[in-house]
Amino acid sequence: MPVLEQYCCVSVQGWIASVRGGSFSSQGKHITSSCSLVAFNTDQAGGMVGLTSVNAASDGKWTVTQISCHADLVTDLDFSPFDDYLLATCSADETVKLWRVCDPAQDQCSDAEVTLSPADGRLELVLFHPAASELLAVASVRGLQVWDVTRDTALTGKHTPVCARFSLVFSYFTLMHLCLQMRQQEVRLWDSRKLSSSLTDLSLLLSVSHCLTDLSTRGTALVPKLALDVSCCEVLRLLQLTDNFIVPISYQVPRKDFHADLYPDTVGHTPAMTAEDWWKGENKQVLTSQRSEASTSSSPLSTPSSSAAPSRSPSSTSGLSSGFLPSPSPSQSSRAIQNMLGPSSKFRHIQGAVLHRDTHITNLRGLHLTTPGECDGFCANGQRVAVPLAIAGGQIAVFELSQPGKLPDTALPTIQNSVNVADFCWDPFDTHKLVVAGDDAKIRVWQIPKGGLTETLTEPECVLRGHTEKIYSIKFHPHASGLLASSSYDLTVRLWNLGTGEEVKRLSGHQDQIFGIAWSPDGKLLATVCKDGKVRLYDPRKSTLPIQEGPGPEGHRGARVVWVCDGKYLLVSGFDSRSERQLYLFSAESLASGSVASVPADVSPSTLIPFYDSDTSVLILTGKGDTRVYTYEILPEAPYFMECSSFHSSEPHKGLCFLPKTECDVRDVEVARAIRLGKSTIEPVAFRVPRVKKEFFQDDVFPETAVWWEASLTAAAWLSGSNGQHRKISLQPKDMMPVSEAPKEVPVRKYLPSSVYLEEKTDEQKKEELLSAMVAKLGNREDPLPQASCEGVDEDEWARYLAQVVVMGAQVVARAFARALRQEFNYEHLFKVNDKTVGGSFYIQSKVVRAKERLDEELSIQQQHHPKPPEQQQQQT
Repeated sequence: MPVLEQYCCVSVQGWIASVRGGSFSSQGKHITSSCSLVAFNTDQAGGMVGLTSVNAASDGKWTVTQISCHADLVTDLDFSPFDDYLLATCSADETVKLWRVCDPAQDQCSDAEVTLSPADGRLELVLFHPAASELLAVASVRGLQVWDVTRDTALTGKHTPVCARFSLVFSYFTLMHLCLQMRQQEVRLWDSRKLSSSLTDLSLLLSVSHCLTDLSTRGTALVPKLALDVSCCEVLRLLQLTDNFIVPISYQVPRKDFHADLYPDTVGHTPAMTAEDWWKGENKQVLTSQRSEASTSSSPLSTPSSSAAPSRSPSSTSGLSSGFLPSPSPSQSSRAIQNMLGPSSKFRHIQGAVLHRDTHITNLRGLHLTTPGECDGFCANGQRVAVPLAIAGGQIAVFELSQPGKLPDTALPTIQNSVNVADFCWDPFDTHKLVVAGDDAKIRVWQIPKGGLTETLTEPECVLRGHTEKIYSIKFHPHASGLLASSSYDLTVRLWNLGTGEEVKRLSGHQDQIFGIAWSPDGKLLATVCKDGKVRLYDPRKSTLPIQEGPGPEGHRGARVVWVCDGKYLLVSGFDSRSERQLYLFSAESLASGSVASVPADVSPSTLIPFYDSDTSVLILTGKGDTRVYTYEILPEAPYFMECSSFHSSEPHKGLCFLPKTECDVRDVEVARAIRLGKSTIEPVAFRVPRVKKEFFQDDVFPETAVWWEASLTAAAWLSGSNGQHRKISLQPKDMMPVSEAPKEVPVRKYLPSSVYLEEKTDEQKKEELLSAMVAKLGNREDPLPQASCEGVDEDEWARYLAQVVVMGAQVVARAFARALRQEFNYEHLFKVNDKTVGGSFYIQSKVVRAKERLDEELSIQQQHHPKPPEQQQQQT
């Protein structure tokens, strides 16, 4: 692009601050970039490397962190082309290290995954092979070595003196060489098959196209093609490292639609061969990028948390040589951009908002903030919410959602369980029944009176006994009324019939603490996730042992499990081996094969508690003590996870509990409503999807919903082998039309055609426009004038006085203006002093011209009606 500098864009808002660029001299790069991260040298003593992200976070800011990599200064660094999170560094301490880095907001690993010792003196350059995995080139002042990092051995080492600054570029046919000769900077291009002479050279002292900034440069790096923003036709992005900033310099071509000629296919994230294949003599090229190719990294050093982001293929065609392509239609360009960026979620802009304060319950005191990790912390249904209190005896307060406001300072009526509460939940088919599991291995069933608690309850409706150790969690069956599942420290899961108060099933097979249990949507299967690192699947009516078993989260802090995608997959939120929160997706048909996809969340000690909406396939997660609520759309195929906008609260919350779909305001496109428990408040939170045509019912996000708050069969019927199914209802109001049936609007031209602006207007039209503009500025002419409210002066006297002023003023102005215009010099003077170039007014200048024309016309008319005497005519001749 010969005129690329014309499209350079540098925005101060996009500068990455809190950067302290290194000023020491080295032969290698001071900054490098992958599709996700940017690494750079810092001015800190020792081998410190700075790390930040390529793109800003959701709040528009960058997080910058530092890693201590070497004992001496870092001379060069390079990201793997097949793994965005694999960084290689070399140092003056004569070592090469490979680091598994993560997002800057997370804690970085303090130990390198691989350490190489070439024993070749001070190392200057390090570079990954562009086509072969695990192949690394290392250059020192003595020569060059090629290493297979998986075997920790050098494949070759050719000692050739290096006497000038150079940069190696892996290629099959060419080698670029940057050298210093006679203090002249130049770039030469070599054919590696004929090194006797260079193909061409370029002096850097020549005037070339460039983008200038006022800051001194410590280093530059190109952002990979797959990370460019193709929606704004960005064709190149350069990162400039300065003393205190990283300046992104974006080159954008000013085009409205997607143009394939700007984006030929680029290389993907999948290596073409291994280091061993390359050493044997094979030469293969990396395949062009497709979204499915770069979903995971093939490097054995990679982990599920470091899988590369989906690559984007900017074009479906390649090999464009010359000529011009016809511009695609808008539909073609939109499809091309969608294919390039991958699938897009209709919920990506979902917004969470706390409802008005009038709906809050405030002045909560004495909340129990240290409930067990397996407990959600509180529970709610469509009518009331139950909250544990930090009072001896395992007391629980119940508040009616229909009675918001400030709670009294006096003591509240509660439910007294006499033991510490481990977990509790509402019966989904009875909004008055609350089931509580205690530390004494008993399950108590409480019946809340209509209208709410008016006095303290001390006697439960019934008590379930059978577990021998403390209970972890309890879950109601989604279809059968009165059927409850519970997990305990005795490593069993038991099923209870609340109608009879008896234990009906006992499931075994766990080797350690059971973190979570979940019923399948059809109620046939039960899934568990355990501290022993296993995910298990039970069919309770057929066997007491698991029918499937597979590897689960590696962390031991806690986990939750929920069914998604109509029961085809299991989603587990847990921790990885580094205690970082992760989301895992398992196929319900093959747990043994492990997770089919995973995404990292962040670093926090609390487990993410998931809520899944089967109508929209939206997953909402948050943890106890968090301020952020994550939102994903779950897909049954790659990429599986589609991240949407997050909801942030100003203060940490205890958690969220979601209400039935009938509580949502569909007129405001509210797809979910939750109850948020704060430190002293209970607040409703609405999750809305922004839409333009809110006057129509958005049937694409509101399909028929299952009435899960009504039982479809009894516990006895389910135990005998029957299966139920919830009926479905439509949420569409009677007075709203579905948006799918809305009449198609005819496209309206945004702007008037150019002929409207170019047509010549008559003097009368211009006069009318000017008069209308003056009236609009003066305001309403019918409004009373200020003097109309004055007293003490007769109205007739006011009128006579104003008339005299107007007439005299008009006469004076007209005489002075006419006198000035009768002389050509004065006219020219008035015209020049009002010129725009000297700060004058074009409006006054136009009036001067118009007045001169009218004056000349009037004088010519007077001369025709009153000709001059013959004496004056003779004198003029």
